[in-house]
Amino acid sequence: MPQDSQAILFYVHDPMCSWCWAFAPTWAEIKQNLPEHIKVRYLLGGLAPDSNEPMPSAMQAAISGYWRTIMQKVPGTQFNFDFWEKCEPRRSTYPSCRAVIAARNQDVTKELPMISAIQHGYYLNAMNPSDDSTLVTLASEIGLNSTQFEKDLNSLDTQNQLIEEINMGRAIGAQGFPSLILKTPKGYQYLPHDYNDATFTLSRLSKLAL
Repeated sequence: MPQDSQAILFYVHDPMCSWCWAFAPTWAEIKQNLPEHIKVRYLLGGLAPDSNEPMPSAMQAAISGYWRTIMQKVPGTQFNFDFWEKCEPRRSTYPSCRAVIAARNQDVTKELPMISAIQHGYYLNAMNPSDDSTLVTLASEIGLNSTQFEKDLNSLDTQNQLIEEINMGRAIGAQGFPSLILKTPKGYQYLPHDYNDATFTLSRLSKLAL
């Protein structure tokens, strides 16, 4: 592919997806080694809609079990299991997805710090990103205007943008989270990935992007 040809690598994710957390180091390595003509764009996937219902105990056990599985399959991934004792979990990730959009809309340079803040708050510090109060605190900690952020977090515009991103992710071929989709003049191509090996995706990418 000529260097001036358009190529976009879509990263379809959810900040409260534990597999996205596990993939974060490998994803960072992939980004660092991308050809210059390939740009990265993030799309929120919306793993679980808004809910005020406490998470059933069976689901809590299942998800904490996923965490243990991930720690075995992706060495180095850490989780703070105090979350299940300190917080009242809800199966609701849309708030954290809207938080990323609200951060991006206020300051485009804060998108990635907001994702990281949510992940670290949730997985390492036993904070609940399903709660607006947690998200406002994290937004303030990364330097966003918390008053504006709180206003934007649940605005209709932010929600509509989330739905648009969810729909786009599905339309371009996302297969769960995280998903990597390469857009070239030839169309969209799903890229397989290995949670422990960045070269797995990079080698495939180099063949598709020539």
